[in-house]
Amino acid sequence: MDKNALIYGYMLSGSRKGVAISVDDLAEGISRDECSWLHFDYTHPDARAWIEQKSELEPVVIDALLSEETRPRATLLKGGVLLSLRGVNLTSGSNPEDMVAIRVWIDEKRVISTRKRPLLSAQDIVALIDANEGPETPGEFVATLANRLIARMQETIQETEDKVAEIEEAVLTAESYSLRSEIADLRRQAISLRRYLAPQREAMLQLQSDRMTLFSTDDHVRLRETTDHLIRYIEDLDSVRDRAAVTQEELVNRLSEQLNNRMYVLSIVAAIFLPLGFFTGLLGINVGGIPGAENPNSFMLFILFLVVIVSLQVWLFKVKRWF
Repeated sequence: MDKNALIYGYMLSGSRKGVAISVDDLAEGISRDECSWLHFDYTHPDARAWIEQKSELEPVVIDALLSEETRPRATLLKGGVLLSLRGVNLTSGSNPEDMVAIRVWIDEKRVISTRKRPLLSAQDIVALIDANEGPETPGEFVATLANRLIARMQETIQETEDKVAEIEEAVLTAESYSLRSEIADLRRQAISLRRYLAPQREAMLQLQSDRMTLFSTDDHVRLRETTDHLIRYIEDLDSVRDRAAVTQEELVNRLSEQLNNRMYVLSIVAAIFLPLGFFTGLLGINVGGIPGAENPNSFMLFILFLVVIVSLQVWLFKVKRWF
């Protein structure tokens, strides 16, 4: 087996606790007397071959571990629990809502997980194992993994809340449509995150079921605490989505009001100059008999006449309260 197929491998309990598992150890076989964790890149051909041929898992479990697309879930199967969880994508240059999936199978003595893209929560568990503070049972492993997945969402969701607050303030003085794309992106991000967190909440609730005998009382307490945090994050995303919708409506109203005010000013100007244009056009026709054509003072008299017309219009507009 290529060493790149096995990302992490560790003994979680027993006399070899914290000892790394290599691909050579996989070839020789791992003792079932002690708990172990194997973390694969399921896109690697050697990893797929080992899971399909040597893992001794049920076909439904193998399909789930190697599936390209999966939704968060927790399923109790014969001899173990099949999990699919997601975490935010914190890779540099990536979109947080493009969530990274991890598939996990646990039984009494094994934890087998697969992923396609790097997941920082798995690295956190490795750091705990190296510090001799890692999980010792499959149930504790799942509780730790879920806790790290949810904890890493906090910063992303907090940034989303801060961003919608900034946009709400910016809308108060908005004079262009530039904020509309920002609000649309924010709503899309909140909807995308919630799309996966909602079923993940259901998966976390299923893990707390009494039928999940692989979890100790302490594991259930940790899972319950993690689920509470997840529910709060989902509620925060609902709040962000609703606030973004209200902000978008307020922005549209303000921009519409600004447009209406400008159109109103243009309408007033057009209304004032309409009679002026009529009189100047009437007296500018090239025919005989134009009044005042021979009078040297006729131009000034005409200007005075136009001023009187404008004054009457302004007075009429004020009486009608048009401005």
